[in-house]
Amino acid sequence: MQYEGEDIFVINERLKIERERLGLTQPVFAEIAGASKRTLIDWEKGVSSPTAVQLSALASAGVDVLFVVTGQRSQAVPVQASLPKEHQALLNSYEMCSAAARKNLLQSAALLAAGMPSTGGGGVHVRGSGNVTAGRDVNGSEKTKAGSRQR
Repeated sequence: MQYEGEDIFVINERLKIERERLGLTQPVFAEIAGASKRTLIDWEKGVSSPTAVQLSALASAGVDVLFVVTGQRSQAVPVQASLPKEHQALLNSYEMCSAAARKNLLQSAALLAAGMPSTGGGGVHVRGSGNVTAGRDVNGSEKTKAGSRQR
């Protein structure tokens, strides 16, 4: 029975990985599975595991059940797609930057990670519904600190 307990421990980690990959909160993920948040917490702690019916419900929401159970993806998932949505947005923004902007972004990130304040100029202006747009509005014009537009 030791082997079975080890499987439950691994399943709990994979459930959490899938929940985070899909950008779902614990309450939403639990609701999809037809379970309570407390039950989901137990799954993620390895105390118990979901039933086949619950795994089927999660599969309909995009959970890779084969991965949860065996550790092998049912199909190749791009590395970026397996990241939480905030990480995906950061990478997408980075990829849209010029070479100089990428260098500045990396330097700022290193400073922030080290706990030092960024020496960057203007603030960040974000617009759109669900779109990640930093420093530019939808029309592509920059907004200065005073609020005037520059081209």
